[in-house]
Amino acid sequence: MKTIIVDEITVSPLIIGTGDLSKMNGTWILDEFVAAGGTTIDMAYQYTNSEVIIGQWMKENNNRDQLVLLSKCVHPLKGETTARVNPESITHDLLISLERLGTDYIDLYALHRDDESVAVEPIINILNEHLSQGRIRTFGASNWSYQRIQQANDYAERQGLKGFTFNSPNLSLAIALEARWPGCVSADENTALWHDNNQLPLLSWSAQAGGFFSGAFSPEDRSNEEMVRVYYSEPNWERYRRAVILADEKKVTPTQIALYFVLHRPFPTAAIIGPRTSDELAQSFAVLSLDINESDLQWLNLERDERS
Repeated sequence: MKTIIVDEITVSPLIIGTGDLSKMNGTWILDEFVAAGGTTIDMAYQYTNSEVIIGQWMKENNNRDQLVLLSKCVHPLKGETTARVNPESITHDLLISLERLGTDYIDLYALHRDDESVAVEPIINILNEHLSQGRIRTFGASNWSYQRIQQANDYAERQGLKGFTFNSPNLSLAIALEARWPGCVSADENTALWHDNNQLPLLSWSAQAGGFFSGAFSPEDRSNEEMVRVYYSEPNWERYRRAVILADEKKVTPTQIALYFVLHRPFPTAAIIGPRTSDELAQSFAVLSLDINESDLQWLNLERDERS
């Protein structure tokens, strides 16, 4: 299995998302994910029950050292809209997440949201403090603009500190027209170019575009207001039509084609997936065996009109 490296930490190309873990009647999906070769688990302080469930599961299976934990902090509290981007909230969320998980360190730690009115300096300083104390192995950003990440990393370099070593925005074959949820960031063309130039790993959430490529949606059916608002555009429907063509040729699904696209960018990427069934999980892992040439990927993404 091809992996990516984030600050010397080996990350599986597929990362299991656990935001809905408490609704899934047990930890069978974690068992199957690990059995299939997955190592990296996504969670957040905001996903209260998920961290507790994962902590108990790791204790029962004695497998903490075999896993890479990705957790996140400073999401707005329920009923609020402002992210809590400050050193006190970072420390608060981290210590509680460690307690819930029953571990003394988190491998990949990310800020779940940004507040651009807050200076980057104290954020980088506190993250380096937790790094030096062994509570985290490395840190990154989720839903930060690449400009803010660059600003933070420039400060870190000037001070001889560690900067952000990964980014976790939304990246998918379907281009988001606007933020899916308040405070979220999707990788646009400029973000992709920045990642290409810097080779900073990108861990994509909603890599399968919320099921846009599943066949459950059509241009005529506008009943799902969120999908219409975020993904309904003629370029995205053309990407869907081309994904269907490639899927028929490869004997896979359009969703698998879309996932393959995310995993084969010109910079290191991994995809956070949210399978709800064993079959969905197996289909995601099957993508790792697919082979699509670069010309077809460019055609798929509307970078060329004709296939060569």
